[in-house]
Order: sequence, then structure tokens, then C-alpha cells
Amino acid sequence: MLLPSLTRVASCGCGRSVGGALRLRRAAVRLWVPTCGRGTGAVAVEVGGAGAAAATVPNAASNRAVGRWLVGCSGLVLGAVVLGGVTRLTESGLSMVDWHLVKEMKPPQTRAEWEAEFSKYQKFPEFKIMNRDMTLTEFKFIFYMEWGHRMWGRLVGLAYILPTIYFWRKGYFNRSMKGRVLGLCGFVFFQGLLGWYMVKSGLEEKPESHDVPRVSQYRLASHLGSALLLYCASLWTGLTLMLPPNTLNETRRLVQLRRFAKGTGGLVFLTALSGAFVAGLDAGLVYNSFPKMGERWIPDDLLAFSPALKNVFENPTTVQFDHRILGIGSLAAITGLYLFSRRMHLPKRARIAIGCLTAMAYTQVALGISTLLLYVPTPLAATHQSGSVALLTFAIWVLAELRKVAK
Repeated sequence: MLLPSLTRVASCGCGRSVGGALRLRRAAVRLWVPTCGRGTGAVAVEVGGAGAAAATVPNAASNRAVGRWLVGCSGLVLGAVVLGGVTRLTESGLSMVDWHLVKEMKPPQTRAEWEAEFSKYQKFPEFKIMNRDMTLTEFKFIFYMEWGHRMWGRLVGLAYILPTIYFWRKGYFNRSMKGRVLGLCGFVFFQGLLGWYMVKSGLEEKPESHDVPRVSQYRLASHLGSALLLYCASLWTGLTLMLPPNTLNETRRLVQLRRFAKGTGGLVFLTALSGAFVAGLDAGLVYNSFPKMGERWIPDDLLAFSPALKNVFENPTTVQFDHRILGIGSLAAITGLYLFSRRMHLPKRARIAIGCLTAMAYTQVALGISTLLLYVPTPLAATHQSGSVALLTFAIWVLAELRKVAK
């Protein structure tokens, strides 16, 4: 046995003391503990006696803790996306004309401070063209909407950075996970800068245009797209750490189903991203009928801009048409995925995930059609925008359930 052997070595005439024997025995016990799989957190491993520092290594319990944290962070990102959509629908996004990381965390308190903030807003195109009759009370509403969105963004940043420091010090990350969390934290910072870059495009004076001031649809799509990428990466990583992998036989049909699910998830992401162009150009107000656009299946002004490619990103008619096609295509792909999966024997969680994805797809299409026919009411439009992220959530869950586990 190992322990008696260590005792005999320590008691021999080699100049080693009884204390040294005890240290060796403790070291042997410490090395034996991890192999038993005991404990609920990261396992402590001590090597080299009392003078060595204790280190931790990730195990199932620590992975679950990190997974819950990342899923919680993805929930905060979801809240930011929803709040950003409401801010856009209430036309509040251009009310704060400055960007300060710390200074703007405290909103105006006195009437003089509010009037000073309002006077700054009055110097920019949105007030001059759209809101010349706006009162201070009305300005406070749109200001608080944008302020809340920015403060939520700061909360998201803290939710990523502070636990990262804690888990890192506790040794909960392996080498691969360290790279992932650093990337996620960096992406949060980039997202904040991109948000201000987007807002700036709506504050610029455009003497040649008397159209409604709005942010660039390209920057809006970039801001939303980066938020969705952050959301997907956080949710995927969190779910794969939390959910035990399913035992799946690597059959030809399973490989096809997995590829089908990946393609469907990509289509859902692209459909959600196209919604940013719809919002940026107010394209939902162009044709408020379904299934036809006006009296035609294909409207006359679909290719009104030249060159033709410009229509895809700048023509409100084309943008709405593309969003319709992508939405119907996503619904068809998800329906096909559901029918294909019914012919296979899948674990219970995977079947539930695919069923939820399918139900959400039909709900989302119904929300989109209702929003269009009712001329884009703010509550319904906000629900439709939130539904796109919910649909993406179920797509990520399906992919997590069908993932191939490395041997």
C-alpha cells in the first residue's frame, strides 16, 4: 500500500523527520482525492507538501456554475435586444446626444439640468425636423428610454467582466474556456462602441435630405448582428456546459439531421438580422397587406433603385419583400426539420427542443403578419422583435441537443 510505504521511508535513518512523513502522507491523500470524483466544486489539488499553493481544476460542478452564469448573461443580452427594439420603436434612440462611460450614468436631477439636456437635443436634426413642438415632459420620456437602454448595456458588461475575474481566480476555466470568455468580454466592449457609432449616424446634419432623421440601417444591422452573435455564443457555451450530452448513434440520418439543423439555425439568424433593415428603413409601413404586397405578388417598385444591388439594403419595398421571403423560408425549413426528426428515435430533450422550435416558428409568423396588417403598433412590433430572439434561442437549444461529443 502507498501510505504504509511512505511511513516506512519517513522513519528510516535517511535524515527525514516524522513531520516530513506526515507531509508526504498528506500529499498522497491530496493526490488521491481527485481520482474519487468527490466534491461539488472545482477539485483542490495540492502537490509538494504544505508549502505548495492550492490550485483548482474544472469538473462537472464548476462547469455547471460557469454554464449557469453564461446562460444568465445571454438572458441579459436578450433584455438589451428587446429594450433596444422598444427604444427604436418609440423613436427614443437619438435623445442622448453625448456618450460618456461614467458621467451619463446619473440622469439630470434638477429642472436646470433637464433644460440644459433638452437644449442640446434641440440642436440636432430629429428635433428640428420631427419634434419642434416637443415639450420638456415628452423629452424626459424618450431620454429615459435611451438612458435605460444604455444602463442595461453597462449592466451586461459588469455581468460578464466581474464573474470572469472571480471564476478565473478560482481556476474554473481551462485553457480553451479562458480564450472564450476573454472573447466574450471583448465583444461586450465592442458592442458598446458600435452602439454609439450607430447613434452618431442619426445625429449628423444632412442638408440635401429632409427625410425623417434615422440611424444608418447598415450600422443598426451591425449593432443588432453583433448583439445576436454575443447572445448565441453565450447561450451555446452555457448550454453545452450545463446539459449532459445525449447518447446518439452516429448514423447517416443523424448526420443529415444535424446539418439540417445547422442550416435552419443560420436561416433563422439571417431572418432576424434582416429585421434590422426593416426597422432602420421603417419598411414595415410600406405595404400593410398579406400575402400580397398591395394588389400584386411582386410589387412594381421592387427594383426601383440603381444599381440593382442597392435595392436589397436601401429600398424599403425590397427590404420588406426579402424579410417576408426569409420568414416564410425559415418556417418551411423548421417544419421540414420537425417532420424529418419524427422519423428518427431521438432523446426526449431533443424532441422537446425541436417541438418548441416548431411551435415558436408558427407563433412568430403569426406575430409578423399581425404586426403588418395592424400597421405596426408598438407593443405588437416589440413582441415580434422579441419573438425573433426566442426563435433563435430554440434553434441554439436544438443544436446543443444534437451536438457531436468529442471522444
